Amino acid sequence: MAKGKRLKEPKRRKKAEAAVGGDQPEAAEQQPEPESPEFPTEDTQETPAPAVEEAPGADIPLEVAEGEATEEEWLEEDEAEEGEEKRRLRKGMSRSRRILGRPFARAATRRAIDPQFWEDAEDALIAADAGVESATTIVEAARKRITSEGVRDLEGLRQVFREEVAEMLRSFGERPAVSDEKPHVVFIVGVNGVGKTTTSAKIGYQYKSEGQKVLFAAADTFRAAGIEQMEMWAQRVGAPVVRHKTGGDPAAVVFDALESATARGIDIVIVDTAGRLHTKKNLMDELNKMWRVAERQLGYPPESILAIDATTGQNGVSQARIFGEAMELGSIALTKMDGSAKGGVVLAIGRELGIPVSYIGVGEGMSDLRPFDPEEYARALF
Repeated sequence: MAKGKRLKEPKRRKKAEAAVGGDQPEAAEQQPEPESPEFPTEDTQETPAPAVEEAPGADIPLEVAEGEATEEEWLEEDEAEEGEEKRRLRKGMSRSRRILGRPFARAATRRAIDPQFWEDAEDALIAADAGVESATTIVEAARKRITSEGVRDLEGLRQVFREEVAEMLRSFGERPAVSDEKPHVVFIVGVNGVGKTTTSAKIGYQYKSEGQKVLFAAADTFRAAGIEQMEMWAQRVGAPVVRHKTGGDPAAVVFDALESATARGIDIVIVDTAGRLHTKKNLMDELNKMWRVAERQLGYPPESILAIDATTGQNGVSQARIFGEAMELGSIALTKMDGSAKGGVVLAIGRELGIPVSYIGVGEGMSDLRPFDPEEYARALF
């Protein structure tokens, strides 16, 4: 191939003209040029062709099976064989999935992995709110694997991207383990309207299903209906709740809840906090005060889970950054994944702040908050 690249342009033009004119042995004898790099002969084998990974600008043939779904058919493929929960997750990720699916569908149509594919894949990840750094890292890692491993089929192409996304998600770490000290305290924090109270109840329900003794602290004293809503959910879970009157000091609620938990032998305390704009310093200072009261009373830092609406997109990154200044964030609970989610945001948050995802919400039912599975999430994206 190296010899072919050293051919001067006039000679390549003569060869092309000879090819158009049909078989011309006389001309061939007069110009004993080496064959083109696409058709190497024995004379050119002494210079081995470079590996595909050494020529990232070259097109790579893509094998597409006869009848294999492409374009719109592939983007809307049937997932009936999967369980109801997985279908709901994929439905919630449909917006991001369609964005991320287009580069693969176009590659299948062209039957080639060309330079445009890598650019399209990176643009699609950015459009799915994965962030520029995450998108660049994933595409570059996938490109190296696909070229070095000789991946030439559409499903294999998608699988490499799934594995790279899952690997990145795992690199952000795992949710902190439940403390051996009792009680283990979990703060549920986030901006207004992300579903903190329902998330608190669902996490409490999971712990109770595992045989743990659970207590709720209704620390959302700012919202008139906040305390009543927490009491309603606590009743459904079958767990006690500590509350004060509306407008009371939320830090006092936390203090009393921990006192009660110690006296009752409670294993898990779930603190439901008020929704607060991450841009309001006075509200964030109040949250930090609650956190310090709990840490001082326990003798060790409590766990905190940031609830983020999955439809938020890149705004979730700024939310995580500001809340992380008020307390040590342990993980993220992605809520409302049964809606139209911007699924790549967990990659952007994790890449910038190193915060893992612990839970993912796919519905309103008590059991619709599930532990986060990186592989399942990656498959829902691709």
